[in-house]
Amino acid sequence: MAAVGHITPVDDARDPRVNDFRDLTAADRRPDRPGGRGLVVAEGVVVVRRLLASPYPVRSLLGVPPRLAELADDLAAVDVPAYATDAATMAAVVGFHLNRGVLAVADRAAQPSVADLVSGARVLAVLEAVNDHENLGALYRNAAAFGVDGMLLGPRCADPLYRRSVRVSMGHVLRVPFAELAGPWPASLAGLRAAGFTVAALTPSPDAVPLGAAGMARRRVALLLGAEGPGLSTAALAAADVRVRIPMAPGIDSLNVATAAAVAFHVVTAPVG
Repeated sequence: MAAVGHITPVDDARDPRVNDFRDLTAADRRPDRPGGRGLVVAEGVVVVRRLLASPYPVRSLLGVPPRLAELADDLAAVDVPAYATDAATMAAVVGFHLNRGVLAVADRAAQPSVADLVSGARVLAVLEAVNDHENLGALYRNAAAFGVDGMLLGPRCADPLYRRSVRVSMGHVLRVPFAELAGPWPASLAGLRAAGFTVAALTPSPDAVPLGAAGMARRRVALLLGAEGPGLSTAALAAADVRVRIPMAPGIDSLNVATAAAVAFHVVTAPVG
């Protein structure tokens, strides 16, 4: 069967044209590290569509014909090869059965510097040791929903462009800019304070100020978030300007980090009426 537009049939899992999609279960969990592939992988029609519309340079797509057909208008606007195959061949290539039926791979795009990200922002999320890819993806989805201007990644954070993070974020990790905070931690937070930000550490501690009473709505806010379970380190808490908490019903001591972040994002980004 001949190629149609950008869509080319592939019926052999060994075809080298689909090598970017090969053995995804064995791919490096930090693909930005030496030895990793360094590629961004999008799964499903919605996320692939967002990747195609993003600044990330798309290399190719692989999918079953019905899913590629849903992307016909998107593919017409770009010069990107798409390989059509059946579900069994696709599973043999990627290493597992993909319910979403389509994948796209892209090269990484340049991210802004910390200085550039800080200069135009009012609300930033600053993450310490958020190393669960699904929590990280959910954080990005929530940040996009509430208009957070960007993410600053502190030490021991997972790669936000890992396939699972991209999927859980519904592709919003591709639109929320991020940068890695360099230098000693948490001393690097001083640069945010110098730029006029209030560094607010989110913690379930009963000694913290209730979030709604902290007067965050009119300030430039850097919301400091820690990993699921351990939360923020003692050093990070000490480096914050204020500790804030989400009031909860008796007997409930904490929320999932992405859920807690969503509540906090809503409060700090809400317009002041």
